[in-house]
Amino acid sequence: MPKPSRVRAIAVTASAVLLCSLLAACSDDDSGSGGGDLSAQQLDWKDCPAPSTAEGGGDAPSPLPHGGTWQCATMKAPLDWNKPKGDTIGLALIRAKTSGPQSRRIGSLVFNFGGPGGSGVTTLPSFGQDYATLRTRYDLVSFDPRGVGRSAPVKCEDDQQLDTYFQQDATPDDARERTEYVDSTKEFNAACEKNSEKVLPHVRTTDAARDMDLMRQVLGDDKLYYFGISYGTELGGVYAHLFPKNVGRAVFDAVVDPTQDAEQSSLGQAKGFQLALDNFAEDCTSKTTDCPVGDTAQDVKDRIAKLLKDLDSKPISGIFPRRLTQTAATNGIAQALYSKDFWQYLTEGLEQAYQGDGRILLALSDSLNGRDENGEYSNIAAANIAINCADDKARYSPGFVQQKLPEFRSASPLFGDFLAWSMVSCTDWAVPGAADHPDVSAPGAAPILVVGNTGDPATPYEGAKKMVDSLGPGVGVELTYKGQGHGSYDSKNKCVQAAVNGYLLDGRAPKAGTVCS
Repeated sequence: MPKPSRVRAIAVTASAVLLCSLLAACSDDDSGSGGGDLSAQQLDWKDCPAPSTAEGGGDAPSPLPHGGTWQCATMKAPLDWNKPKGDTIGLALIRAKTSGPQSRRIGSLVFNFGGPGGSGVTTLPSFGQDYATLRTRYDLVSFDPRGVGRSAPVKCEDDQQLDTYFQQDATPDDARERTEYVDSTKEFNAACEKNSEKVLPHVRTTDAARDMDLMRQVLGDDKLYYFGISYGTELGGVYAHLFPKNVGRAVFDAVVDPTQDAEQSSLGQAKGFQLALDNFAEDCTSKTTDCPVGDTAQDVKDRIAKLLKDLDSKPISGIFPRRLTQTAATNGIAQALYSKDFWQYLTEGLEQAYQGDGRILLALSDSLNGRDENGEYSNIAAANIAINCADDKARYSPGFVQQKLPEFRSASPLFGDFLAWSMVSCTDWAVPGAADHPDVSAPGAAPILVVGNTGDPATPYEGAKKMVDSLGPGVGVELTYKGQGHGSYDSKNKCVQAAVNGYLLDGRAPKAGTVCS
């Protein structure tokens, strides 16, 4: 969620990769020309290199359990799908070949972990063991979507500029602060246009969906077998709309509401993160030991609100030489609410912040923004804004945001202003947005398992039902998980995993309306 809701719905796995290293430590576009018959191209799979800076950096992926290595390749795709024989770009792919016998292999299972803007090439090996059961019958495959990581990455501001950008006051209180905030957004957007003018018109979700159908063909599959998480559910829904007959077994987890425009999505996230904060506060104060950040759930929230108000005028010590600002603290709190596994870091971070030490909350914020301990940023923020602004038709003015502030504050006293002001992100974008919301209607598609989590902050639970209804009769099969955090499968809930594995491995979809708790 760099810069409030500019990350429409980032998968928890994509940010957790960086989070662990940050807390412990408290780009090639391969373009060319001449598309030709790209479906006939042969991929040159080789052992994977270390991730690029744009992908988030780090070490090359470790060898696979029981032998074998992660393999990477580059697939050529048209820069402009309206000119399929024109210039091409390179899309970075990664795979782990199936661990089971070839006689039982179903095909390739393609993952998108969300964002938009998350690197699948980095994320899949970091959490590959979570999908070991699925690997018994599939090659596990992921990719950097166009505009992301190694796939013709969108480039905007440099690392020093991004430090300033993410430290600014994202909840302006007066005319001067509003002007500074809007001007900063204009400068960021202008940098994107200057540095990535060629690719910006071609990073829409519809473009990525067409890339996935080319990928399906190049990988040798008659159908696309797919696991989409967070924004990946929107991408999967758009794919199903464009290519309903090509849908194989597919799972959508942490589901984006496809009926919402950008304003409704931001307001929904305000409600979702407030619910997650309520749940965190209740959990902390209901334990047998004393909650170190409040005596009651309301006290926890009141103390957080006071901390943020104080930080607005007086930042505290952070990760030298940077200080913890109100914006960074709010961003860090939001990051910790993505997973119940992060709640311990939120408790520790708040406890330290009350004592004047903002390192943990700033590390949490850095994780969400894609900043590593060396001060280098991945391109997740740039890619996220580019894809969102290319997709979303709405362009909101500062005056419109001010009118909406009471509604957002009512939805979330803590996150309302933060998420409302994020709506100006696309106001001065160089490329017009495609639509008010994605079309995911997919008559004739194979059943798609749609998994909603009742405690999800970033993609509120109600979106799962909206996705099922929008896919159309006989397509979406809804499964409910009564849990916390963003997503369901990686919660390790046995009921959810059995349902997902049963469908992907054996074609047995659970009964619609099944509830796991």
